[in-house]
Amino acid sequence: MERMLVVVFDNEKKAFEGESALKQLERAGSFSIYAGAVVVKHADGTVSVKQLDDSGPIGTLTGTAVGSLIGVLGGPVGLAIGAASGLALGALYDADDIRVGSDFVDDVTKSLTPNKVAIIAEIDEEWTTPVDVRMEALGGVVYRRSLWEVRESADQKEIAAMKADIKQLKSEVSKSHADRKAKLQKKIDLLEAKIDAKIVKAAQRQDAFEARQKAKKDVLKQNAKAAASALKQLAHTPV
Repeated sequence: MERMLVVVFDNEKKAFEGESALKQLERAGSFSIYAGAVVVKHADGTVSVKQLDDSGPIGTLTGTAVGSLIGVLGGPVGLAIGAASGLALGALYDADDIRVGSDFVDDVTKSLTPNKVAIIAEIDEEWTTPVDVRMEALGGVVYRRSLWEVRESADQKEIAAMKADIKQLKSEVSKSHADRKAKLQKKIDLLEAKIDAKIVKAAQRQDAFEARQKAKKDVLKQNAKAAASALKQLAHTPV
């Protein structure tokens, strides 16, 4: 099951120990990590990316659930700063890409207080116990939530609503005086531009989603091959 995983620690040392433990669990076949980062919340409320780990086709967290969550956690102030990885948090953020509920974001925001550090990762996980046990032993507070699919249906509903507004405005144009017609036409042009932009954005989001799904399949294949190799070596290890 694809999930968003967030583990909040009191300091960087524990967070990086947790990040190392997660990679050990991945190598053992407990789960797969598709994209992740270690972030720190500063005393002034800004957020910096301390370490970046992304197996996606683009090689950055832009357009991912992880990247968008980092952007949200940075808030209005945090979005203005550059991340240690060379990414701008403002470029990461897109509410449509978070793919988890606002209550999950609120829980993480409340936990990630100034000077705390968090691991944020998009994972494939069927059993939660291995991660929970390791993270809790290191003092980490674990949050996870299943990720939903790209919100294509919501995009279509928004577009349909704007088209309905355009239809209504056009009916008013035919009954209005010249000065009013110009104002109505300006509103129509604005809505049509928004529809065009939303259609383009939805197509881009879908293309990015499909590309990342392909990359995720490659990750699963690599992890399965590594696990098979490890089992083979174990079978030939003298006892």
